[in-house]
Amino acid sequence: MFIGHYAPALIAAAYQQAPRLGVLFVAAQLVDLAFFGFVLLDIEHLRAVPGTTVMNAMDLYDMPYTHSLLGSIAFAAAWAFVARVTRHGWPAAAIGAGVVLSHWFLDLLVHAPDLTLAGDGERYGLGLWNHPVIEMPLETAITAGAFAYYLTRTSSRTMAGRVSPLTLALALAAVQAINWLEPQPATTVDPVPMSQPLTALTAYVVLALLATWVARTRTPRVGPRVRTL
Repeated sequence: MFIGHYAPALIAAAYQQAPRLGVLFVAAQLVDLAFFGFVLLDIEHLRAVPGTTVMNAMDLYDMPYTHSLLGSIAFAAAWAFVARVTRHGWPAAAIGAGVVLSHWFLDLLVHAPDLTLAGDGERYGLGLWNHPVIEMPLETAITAGAFAYYLTRTSSRTMAGRVSPLTLALALAAVQAINWLEPQPATTVDPVPMSQPLTALTAYVVLALLATWVARTRTPRVGPRVRTL
């Protein structure tokens, strides 16, 4: 799951009590931002193994802190804590934390069994990356549906409010296409080159910046106005 992780952010951002879309894009990928950061710091690890799944060669064999359910809950709790310490309301803190936590459950759909409950022990994953004819339409539909929900429940402030969502949508489609079409390596690559986590982190930053632009050009019109991030 890549752009599908942004679906909860797009849905949540339609509400005035939620953090803004750019912030929620960070929340949606906070677990992966931490994971690739930990890979660079040699705290968690991945390798590329041909055939790990049909769609993805990443063997995510060591990620107890970021991709355990307990770890994801901890990241969500940390998000809520920071939101409250920085004097934002409980609705914004809870919505952001929910988006953070959604990452683990969306990964559960597509990952080979490599997710844990508490960092060790039995591993979970429904493995839809082994079934492209299911995973690709599903991820596309989840993201497109969430995007449509956001657009129909926000109003454009200026002409840019019509252009910015299209730009974001094209960027999401482009990075997802690259993710899907990237060929698997011919042999095992262990460890992966630093360029791989750096590329992923760059993509997350660019998409968050585009989402920030979208949020500045559109106004949510669902729900009561509450102070947000």
